[in-house]
Order: sequence, then structure tokens, then C-alpha cells
Amino acid sequence: MAFARENIKGSIPALITPMKDGKVDEAAFRKLVNWQIASGSHGLVPCGTTGESPTLSHEEHMRVVEICVEEANGRVPVIAGAGSNSTAEAIMLTKHAKKVGADAVLSVTGYYNRPSQEGLYRHYAAITEAVDIPILLYNIPGRAIVEISVETMGRLSRLATVVGVKDATANLMRPSRERAACVQGWRLISGEDGTALGYMAHGGHGCISVTANVAPKLCAEFQNACMQGAFDRALQLQDQLMPLHDAMFCEPSPAPVKYAVSRLGLCTDEVRLPLVAATDSARKQIDAALASAGIKN
Repeated sequence: MAFARENIKGSIPALITPMKDGKVDEAAFRKLVNWQIASGSHGLVPCGTTGESPTLSHEEHMRVVEICVEEANGRVPVIAGAGSNSTAEAIMLTKHAKKVGADAVLSVTGYYNRPSQEGLYRHYAAITEAVDIPILLYNIPGRAIVEISVETMGRLSRLATVVGVKDATANLMRPSRERAACVQGWRLISGEDGTALGYMAHGGHGCISVTANVAPKLCAEFQNACMQGAFDRALQLQDQLMPLHDAMFCEPSPAPVKYAVSRLGLCTDEVRLPLVAATDSARKQIDAALASAGIKN
């Protein structure tokens, strides 16, 4: 593959999808992508959970990925959300990501229908057989209920295009166990801002971050410090960012982060039902966290 798995690293925002009057705000999304790159983000994930992928139509989903690839223009890797609990749908979204030039895809486990470990393996194997693009597994049992076991991940790592994992388990024993089970070069990407410091100390390579939507410079500096082994500096930044990490999940995501980004004038705080906009009490917590982190509109 032309794309090197080592390029998946650092601070990678799980991008929000700006909305306006019920529609995807394409102009705001283009602005957001360019701001993220200018602020030092090391990669981009469009159409993940934070991007409200469950409520995007297929046409909207594909358009958001296309815009992200266009605006990134090769400056940073684009890891397109392309997962589904339907293998056929996941293959369709993965084929589109490949067609429009995404560098890799993020592929979630089978939520709701709760496949077995063998079912998970066959799901990902089918995607690899259908599309030649690097795949980052998305292990998030808190939302999906099912979890990819270490043993299954070891099997999956031996599929040529499965290159690593976004780990949202918050289990800091996983990185060491996965390194032992998986092939050399396996990419370990945290999916939890609050435990990213520990994950990086355990050998991680980066974080797909919610907070990076609103604090890209700080999150990039944090990841740079971790990658350089400057953990004293990373700890200082972790402490600075922790109130913001907490605030981003004070109510169902991405309502809090959309409000935070709206405070910077980059988009509205509009979300799609069944999610609702951040409440007044949440907004107060978010405003306080922004101030604590030194982020001003």
C-alpha cells in the first residue's frame, strides 16, 4: 500500500458535522477542516460518531467524506468513518471512501446485533476482501456492547489491510496485551481523551479526539509532547485540558462539543434528533472549561 500505517498518529479530531437549518453546512465544514490543519492536527476523521453518522443519509455521509478529502488535499491523512452493523453497508461506505481518495477508514464493531467474535472476524475479513484500503478497527463496547477480544484482534492484525485500532475501552491494559498479540507495526490509537496520557505512556501512537474539535492546538501540542517522550509537559497539558474533556461529555455527544465550537464562531450548535442541543447548565460548564483551558472566541 502506498499509504504508510505510521502516518496514523498524533492528534486526530473526530470531526463534528456542522448543521444549519436541518442541512449539512458545507461551508462551515470546509472552514473547520482548514482550521484544524492550520492548528496542527495530525489527521482527520469525518463521519464518526461525533460527526453524527447515525443521522446522516448515505448521500450526506459520502458528501462529508468528499469535502474532507478535498480540503485536506493530502496535507494530513483522512480516516473516513465507514462502519456499520451491516457488513454490506460497511463495504459500500468503504468502497466510496477509497474511490474519493480517503487514506484509510475507521470501521466500528457490530452494534445492536451483537455478533460473536467469529462474526466480528468475518465482518472485517469481508471488508478487506472487498476493498483495498487501510482499516482502523473501532473498539467501543460502551456504545456497541460487543468488544473485540485481544485474541480476535491478533487474528485481525494478520489481515493485510487491517492496520490498527481506535481503542475506546478506557482499559489501559489493552495496549500492552495487543502489542503482544498483534503483528509488528500495529497502530494503537486512543479513543478516549481523558485516558489518552496513560494510553500514550503504554505505547500508544495517538488519539482520535472529541476535544480536538475545539482545542486543536492544545491537543496537538499534547500529542507532540507524548510522541517526544516529554511526559512532564504532557501531564501539564492533560491537567489544563481535563475540565474540557469532562465538559465534552456532560451531556450526550456531540451536543457539548458543537456548542463549544459554536462559541468560536465556526458553526451553529445544531444537532439532529434524537439528540438535542446543550442545556443552559451544560453551557455554563462548557464555558467554564473553555476559560480554564485558555480558549477564547
